[in-house]
Amino acid sequence: MTQKKISRRKFIKGAAVLSAFSIVPRFVLGGRGYVPPSETINLGFVGTGRQSIGLMKNFLTTGEVQILAACDVYGIKLQNFIKQMQVFCNEKEMKSKSECNTYSDFRELINRKDIDAVVIATPDHWHGVITVEAAEKKKDIYCEKPLSLTIKEGRAMVKAVRKNDRVFQTGSMQRSWPEFRQTVELIRNGYLGEIKEVKVSVDGPPKPYDLSGQPLPEGLDWDRWLGPNDFRPFNRDLAPLLEDTFWAKWRDYKEFGGGGMTDWGAHMFDIVQWALEMDESGPVQVTYPDQAHPFLTYKYENGITMTHENFGKKNAIRFVGTNGQLDVQRRNLETNPIELKDKQIGPNEKHVYFSDNHYKDFLNAMRGRTKPICDVETGHRTATVCSIGNIAYELKRSLKWDPKREKFKRDRGANALLSRPMRKEWSINL
Repeated sequence: MTQKKISRRKFIKGAAVLSAFSIVPRFVLGGRGYVPPSETINLGFVGTGRQSIGLMKNFLTTGEVQILAACDVYGIKLQNFIKQMQVFCNEKEMKSKSECNTYSDFRELINRKDIDAVVIATPDHWHGVITVEAAEKKKDIYCEKPLSLTIKEGRAMVKAVRKNDRVFQTGSMQRSWPEFRQTVELIRNGYLGEIKEVKVSVDGPPKPYDLSGQPLPEGLDWDRWLGPNDFRPFNRDLAPLLEDTFWAKWRDYKEFGGGGMTDWGAHMFDIVQWALEMDESGPVQVTYPDQAHPFLTYKYENGITMTHENFGKKNAIRFVGTNGQLDVQRRNLETNPIELKDKQIGPNEKHVYFSDNHYKDFLNAMRGRTKPICDVETGHRTATVCSIGNIAYELKRSLKWDPKREKFKRDRGANALLSRPMRKEWSINL
């Protein structure tokens, strides 16, 4: 074999090119996870509090997005989001071709034609309004769980997403975690035998707002923070100051959230729905605690019962079958028989949708125009399970639920709680 001669000029030119490449960060040149600029997805964040920081990092870490806009009604948190993003990008040697613009009104953000998708990380009482308006503006949507504050708002979100052919990912990221996928595949393949009962250990329902008023901090538009809600006095438990280290407690109050039932419940009831193949349905009855039922008890049409019960493990699920038992929490799976924990599900057995990165899964679904692992209907059905439990707790009575018509049977009082009053500017078609 003869060697091809290279002229001195070509050699020097090639060496110069290689030298130039050697001082450019790898993400500019390609490599694992590299996405050409033409494929980069442009995100806008609505809500820039504590939860948004983790979401921002998770999305940027994919190497497939840039965040062009952020919105919040609390100026200091908006600026903190920008600062934290700059610090993170500098640490990871990431660059953006455009700056991140800031807004106090989400409608200005979603009106931007260069925004491909919005990430909604607001308190729950805003989810429905922002989702419906974003879908109408043809934006794909990633929305934190629980999907909605009320069941009718959830259905309105589904309708808006479907009408506008949008991709929607609910932030129930446990579906992209291995211990929960293993749980679901073990159950669907019958390794526990016939499932007889399920126990879900999460905190309880919310309470009416009872906090005293406090002076408004500078830079917070409280009227816009309340949004669809009637006036309630400001208290920093709802919107903590930047230096506060606790998580906002708006989840504890029914005007803004659903208590532990929709906070951790939206994660744990979600896995039950997935395991029992109920992503487009739900229970048919919820029994308020009495002498025969010491815990709030859901019943599915197939006879499986599910209790809201502290069985000694926090934020956990227990599945009890005829052939065994399984307890699952984040990063912890315990089975009896013990060998089921690491059981390899065979290629010819039942498998569920595979995702090992909730954020990449959303981006992949956007590119393919497909449903991601936790589509809007899935998120709505899980939030519904949480909400009908909260309604039974509030009314202190048992209820029969029709998951097809999404109404309680012969109970006007319970059906009145499927929605809530909303201020005219922020009302949506329910």
